[in-house]
Amino acid sequence: MFHMFILFCLCCWSLTGVFGDSVSVMEGDSVTLYTDLTEIHEDNDILWKYGAETSLIAEISRAAGIFSTYNGTDGRFRDRLKLDNQTGSLTITNITIEHTGVYQLEISGSKLTTKTFNVSVYARLPVPVFSRDCSSSSSSSSSSSNCSLVCSAVNVGHVTLSWYKGNSLLSSISVSDLSISLSLPLEVEYQDKNTYSCVLNNPISNQTQHLDITHLCHTCAVSVSLIVPISAGSLLILAAVGMIWICRKCRKTVQEVQTREDEITYAEPMFYKRNAQKSKTEEENDVVYAPVITRR
Repeated sequence: MFHMFILFCLCCWSLTGVFGDSVSVMEGDSVTLYTDLTEIHEDNDILWKYGAETSLIAEISRAAGIFSTYNGTDGRFRDRLKLDNQTGSLTITNITIEHTGVYQLEISGSKLTTKTFNVSVYARLPVPVFSRDCSSSSSSSSSSSNCSLVCSAVNVGHVTLSWYKGNSLLSSISVSDLSISLSLPLEVEYQDKNTYSCVLNNPISNQTQHLDITHLCHTCAVSVSLIVPISAGSLLILAAVGMIWICRKCRKTVQEVQTREDEITYAEPMFYKRNAQKSKTEEENDVVYAPVITRR
């Protein structure tokens, strides 16, 4: 039992430094993973590995004269890795989201030291954009006093979008996916004098946009107030066009009637005198006389 305890202690002593560090970095920046060595000894061999497959991306061996970096199995580290020749620390330049993952350090010599780094790379955040929703404002029962706004951010991932009134959180929405669009509505009064802001943030950075109610809501109010006059004006124009069309139609019909009357040809009547005597004789010849019978 005592020997087992000694063996366990020796194993723990030989495997010192087994822990993981979390590192967050912005896309496009550089990040350095430190070995915590002040200098590399002659018997030290340093290996840097990446990912679940632990592919070798950098190597230092003073005894063998090796001081090299590698592109990785898929070439994602091409022209991005730099080694510190004194400490063996590894720097990744112009880092991208595809370099997110687990990095493993192995230092061998009189003892074996291992260390892991969980690197998270975040895309640069866009500035949130405001837009007004006049259709929502005009359809609400209190459209004369309320203004509907929307704060949006496109092509973002692993972020939170929030509305603040002063320093107080009003609402928020979070997403863990990549390249997605977020929108968060807010309804305020036209005459509201409070300070509002929309904040887009991830674990290492944020972008804030302050709301100008006077500008956005006034524009929306003007647009809504013009709907009725514009509609009335449109109806008047349509009515005028209709009257003009009817008048032209009537004028055309009258002209067609006049044209047809002008084309009529009137024939001069001719009268013939009838022979009255002849007609009378013919009528008498047509008379049939019945015999007269006398009864006693």
